[in-house]
Amino acid sequence: MDAATPKDQEFADRHSHLVQSQGMEWQKTRFPGCEAKTLLFDRRTGLMTALMRFAPGSVLPDHEHVGIEQSYVIEGALVDKEGPAKGIACKAGEFIWREAGSRHAAWCPDGALILAIFQVPNKFFEADGRVVDAAGQDWDETWGHTDAQRAPSS
Repeated sequence: MDAATPKDQEFADRHSHLVQSQGMEWQKTRFPGCEAKTLLFDRRTGLMTALMRFAPGSVLPDHEHVGIEQSYVIEGALVDKEGPAKGIACKAGEFIWREAGSRHAAWCPDGALILAIFQVPNKFFEADGRVVDAAGQDWDETWGHTDAQRAPSS
């Protein structure tokens, strides 16, 4: 097979985006014990793929998945702490996806490393009644422009 020509390489560069996550710094989130490396983020649509690292005992508080969320657990376990699926555990080597509109709190009792894919950022429900995104920004102001209904259902 011939080596790629410069023209082939130029085409690949416009359509393939290599992310070398091993060289990226972990970014703290507003959730204690949760850090992330954002691999893909489209501000227009809200599509995001991230590596997420959770310290033992970390909790992602009450939130709703606006679009389908997909999680592949690389290490540890992701457990539904509250919600309709309370107690369900997705362990290392397993994959879980959640339908648009599902709501729960997630817990990593022994810590976890997860590849997470969000179609639209989650809605987090604050004790004071505000609905915000993971960064603490008003969800409707920041993400109301996205078409949350585009997510296919099972």
